[in-house]
Amino acid sequence: MDTMRDRFIETTSRLLDEDPRLALVLADISAAGFQSAAERHPDRLINVGIREQLLIGATAGLAFTGLRPIAHTFASFLVERPFEQVKLDLGHQGVGAVLVSAAGSYDWPAGGRTHMAPGDVALLDTLPDWTVHVPGHPDEAERLLRHAVADGDRKVYVRLSAHSNESAVAIEPGRFTVVRRGTRGAVVAVGPMLDAVLAATANLDVTVLYAATVRPFDGAALRAATERSADVVLVEPYLAGTSANEAHEALADRPHRVLGLGVPRTEHRQYGSIPEHLAAYGLDAHGLRDRIGAFIE
Repeated sequence: MDTMRDRFIETTSRLLDEDPRLALVLADISAAGFQSAAERHPDRLINVGIREQLLIGATAGLAFTGLRPIAHTFASFLVERPFEQVKLDLGHQGVGAVLVSAAGSYDWPAGGRTHMAPGDVALLDTLPDWTVHVPGHPDEAERLLRHAVADGDRKVYVRLSAHSNESAVAIEPGRFTVVRRGTRGAVVAVGPMLDAVLAATANLDVTVLYAATVRPFDGAALRAATERSADVVLVEPYLAGTSANEAHEALADRPHRVLGLGVPRTEHRQYGSIPEHLAAYGLDAHGLRDRIGAFIE
């Protein structure tokens, strides 16, 4: 199976052929995969090199000309390093773009902390009017990417990962999907966390909601899933508790409890592999079963 990043390269290359309004700005990452597209569209595919602040500035400039630009690099270099440009060049100037990341929280352990960005979604939460998609499968990544490109002039973040679920879900952008129904609360599985959540809750009487779009947060779906029990567990592939406030706001008029599970703030300093990092964070099926079970029971 191809990865989300592979699918992004394939889909964006086709979109550049199909849509004369689309532009792509790179900072070396994935440039080799776009070599053919760059030869076909040298005026709309720009590689600025390892200059991440310029990546965002150039993207905003293209948006000012009426193009729909995509900016792409690793998450730590796309959101964290040039955050001032994201805030000012896009947000303050009032122009839209699609930011597409790779190597999110733990995708490339050998790259070390410089290539990990578990705080990216939380950081974007400090800014208004961002749509955030977190696909859990390459098919979903393509669906959400195409939707983001066509989404007017909005500011959209598409968070890709090497960690994915075995099968795609028939998602609707902006809406949570009910995967399993229960009566003793709701577990919200974000993007690539779905398979582990389903395994962890196999014997629990809970509703499992799948979120491939986390901003805007589908509060209506959460309210409907917690009519009988307002216990909520959020399982996110980035900083633990990132969406806790969204859940609190959705359930503000009723007594409720929220448990936020995700990547902890304490830095995990071993390299290892993705499965080893997930186990260390308690985000594998075994770790999730213990913590969700204790909370619900």
